[in-house]
Amino acid sequence: MSSVPSTEMKPLNVALLTVSDTRGPEQDTSGQFLEDSVVEAGHNLVARRILPDDVYLVRALLSGWIADSQVHAVIITGGTGLLERDSTPEAVRPLLDKTIEGFGEEFRRLSAAEIGSSTVQSRAMAGMANHTVIFCLPGSTGACRTGWEGILLSQLDSRHTPCNFSGLVLRKPEKPMQRLNEVIGQRAKR
Repeated sequence: MSSVPSTEMKPLNVALLTVSDTRGPEQDTSGQFLEDSVVEAGHNLVARRILPDDVYLVRALLSGWIADSQVHAVIITGGTGLLERDSTPEAVRPLLDKTIEGFGEEFRRLSAAEIGSSTVQSRAMAGMANHTVIFCLPGSTGACRTGWEGILLSQLDSRHTPCNFSGLVLRKPEKPMQRLNEVIGQRAKR
């Protein structure tokens, strides 16, 4: 790894997921904010979906993105609270190879300046799986702005020093997705 910082921005392929039982595309202001921010920062938006707060639906979609060599980063908004249906952390944790403890800690630190002690109710979290970095943010647009501007904008930028996630996720091995379908298809026929 070179110690000389790169002056060239290396765009990442980013997938966005909104987890909500009540929001459709027109009401998804958090997802729209994140989409606009990702594109404005120079990254490639490769997918954007809205799913209900269902552990198994979230895991199924996220598993596909983790396996896809073209997806470097996933940002999820919603489902991180304490209500009965809030299950994003429970859906994501079993899929992670490593957790990024500092993300949740830093998010709550930044958020405390805006919402005070209510930040303790946030279960914002992050981790890595198959060279894919996954960030789980609360569902409010304000929380997405805090997470994007305070952490993600710089940490997804290959020029940010002393370190960023770009170098880790751009090492993702090429694995054609059609191979997955071939293997699953063959097993399904048995």
